[in-house]
Amino acid sequence: MAELTIYNTSKSRLETINFEFTDKNTTWFDDNVDDRDVHMITDAFGGLLISQNGYQYSVWIDDQSRAEIVYDNHAAMKLIRYYTEGG
Repeated sequence: MAELTIYNTSKSRLETINFEFTDKNTTWFDDNVDDRDVHMITDAFGGLLISQNGYQYSVWIDDQSRAEIVYDNHAAMKLIRYYTEGG
């Protein structure tokens, strides 16, 4: 079980959660090189948790899932931009 701070997009604030990352709920990406590249996507709490390589907070997006974005790290990055940078 890991404790981490995430940015909750539906509440527009940081929150601390406890969560267990497993092969059943998480997809990892090893082909990234930049700090902003998506490192993993996780189905969590009825939404999608997206984590990047660097020191950014993981971003949680309600009503999304890995399947909805076809397990794609580029689609996950687009979601981060949309919800945190306004598009």
